[in-house]
Amino acid sequence: MSVDSLTSLRLKLAAQDIDNVSSVHRFLSPAMVLQLDARDWGKAAEITKSEHWRWAGIWAEDRGAELVVNACLEHQGSYLILRTLLTPERAILPSQAPHYWAADRPERHIRDLFGIHFEGHPDPRRWIRHQAWDENVFPLRKHFAAAGTPPGETPPDRDYPFLKAEGASVYEIPVGPVHAGIIEPGHFRFQAVGETVLHLEERLGYVHKGIEKLAEGRDPAGLARLAGRVSGDTTVGHTWAACMAMERAAGIEIPLRAAYLRGLLAERERVINHLWDLGALCNDVGFAFGHYQFGRLREQWLRENQLHFGHRLLMDRIVPGGVAVDLGPDAAGTMGRSIAALRGELDELLTILDSNSSLEDRFLGAGVLSTELAAALGALGFVGRSSGQTFDVRRDAPYAPYDRLTFNVPTESQGDVASRFWVRYKELRVGLRLLEALLEGLPEGMVAVPWQIPPEGAEGFAAVEGWRGEILCYVRFGAGNAIARYWPRDPSIVNWPALEKLVLGNIVPDFPVCNKSVNGSYSGHDL
Repeated sequence: MSVDSLTSLRLKLAAQDIDNVSSVHRFLSPAMVLQLDARDWGKAAEITKSEHWRWAGIWAEDRGAELVVNACLEHQGSYLILRTLLTPERAILPSQAPHYWAADRPERHIRDLFGIHFEGHPDPRRWIRHQAWDENVFPLRKHFAAAGTPPGETPPDRDYPFLKAEGASVYEIPVGPVHAGIIEPGHFRFQAVGETVLHLEERLGYVHKGIEKLAEGRDPAGLARLAGRVSGDTTVGHTWAACMAMERAAGIEIPLRAAYLRGLLAERERVINHLWDLGALCNDVGFAFGHYQFGRLREQWLRENQLHFGHRLLMDRIVPGGVAVDLGPDAAGTMGRSIAALRGELDELLTILDSNSSLEDRFLGAGVLSTELAAALGALGFVGRSSGQTFDVRRDAPYAPYDRLTFNVPTESQGDVASRFWVRYKELRVGLRLLEALLEGLPEGMVAVPWQIPPEGAEGFAAVEGWRGEILCYVRFGAGNAIARYWPRDPSIVNWPALEKLVLGNIVPDFPVCNKSVNGSYSGHDL
């Protein structure tokens, strides 16, 4: 935690007579925890906003006699957790959404699942509930059974009050929630004049999986497996975050070789997903050649995952205390040759992509997210970095093995589909260099250490740079090595609202490529 940033914040809080500012509760490594009185919750957000802290997430926990609410903020690589306590009988807090756009839907999520009311919230509509539960049923309260009492058929959510636009030339286009292909469900409601989009409103949460509830009572190995399925294309990122949080709670330091192997897994996941996205973006504008070529290269790397790590998508390779698989003596050479071959193919593809005018016409100037809007939304990963945001957990809040590596974080400032395409391409190239450095520096030693049971109430927090951006995770243990609370935050939760903004003023036929350029995870949102 930066001493200057924390001192400045505490002085600002003290000047506003906020209680308990002198009580820096404790470190929840790598975050500092500051406990506040509930009535100061909104004022604290106003002050952190003025000090340029980024709002990163919120979670709550039912501890029986009290409800605990936490908000996570980040500033220059430092993390701060604001914490307050509520009684179940008076579960009311000032909303932080008037100060941070990113707090809008997460606060609605907390309201739907915990019954905590946020006073002053600008949007009273339910978010994650749909019609699955009655108004006074809150599934993340402890008395609610994980299996619930599901009806024979959940009523359709036909009466959700979407924004209505009126006018002789204005019309409405509903898209989804069921889509062509194999993507998960999400609903998009457009208001348009001619082909120009005036407004887009998203409705997500159709495949709410109950991840947070399912985590309760699991042992560490079981939580790691569950975390790997928060979003299947980010199995490494979410499992790493969950294991890191649990290891910090238990006071475990993993072997350096295990950290390097985790880095290899994460960078391979990054490369493979960027290859797939680059091909999909080409496909969405009819450039089939690019789709085929990037898809072919991805498939080669998936097969190499199976060869070296035993799973194409790298599920369950990271475990509490380290990793479940080691590299054989010849693996470094084989993987090094694959890296060189991919780099050569990308050089050839770059020439073809650069000279394709139809690709340029569809990408340039489409779906612009300004630098100012990206900052206000807290946009993450390649979405944020395409609009001038430079944050990368690996560099700005480094963890092993990245604390031993030097690399560039590619950024663009135009904020359009072309920028999001090229930032992906550049991140892919950086990933290849990191893979070479990790293979070259891979130390000898163990790949895991035995688990040690943490004390009841032990907490852990972790931030990991997944391929979509910053992944956050909080874990608290109950008695007997069992998980009492697990909160994962996928970057898609932050980035989905950016799609609503960047598509405005574009033509309706450009929505698919704008959507793919953001590529939010439905599963990562629908916990």
